[in-house]
Amino acid sequence: MTRRMRDVIVMVVSCLAALAATASPVGAQQLVDAGKENGGGATAFVLFTLLVGLTFAVLFSMDRVRRRRREEEERDQQR
Repeated sequence: MTRRMRDVIVMVVSCLAALAATASPVGAQQLVDAGKENGGGATAFVLFTLLVGLTFAVLFSMDRVRRRRREEEERDQQR
């Protein structure tokens, strides 16, 4: 099995596990009430900001890994 195929299989299984783990609580109840009572709006905003930041951090790191692999492949082809 090639490395790329193994990575794809691991990614698909991880995504399915994450979906199964997060789908149950979301369907059952609202996780954060974004109403103005008891500071819920501020909590929702902070959580949303953290989620957006985490998304950009993951995308940035994935891009760095992709660039490093491409550079390594180019070096290997030149040899």
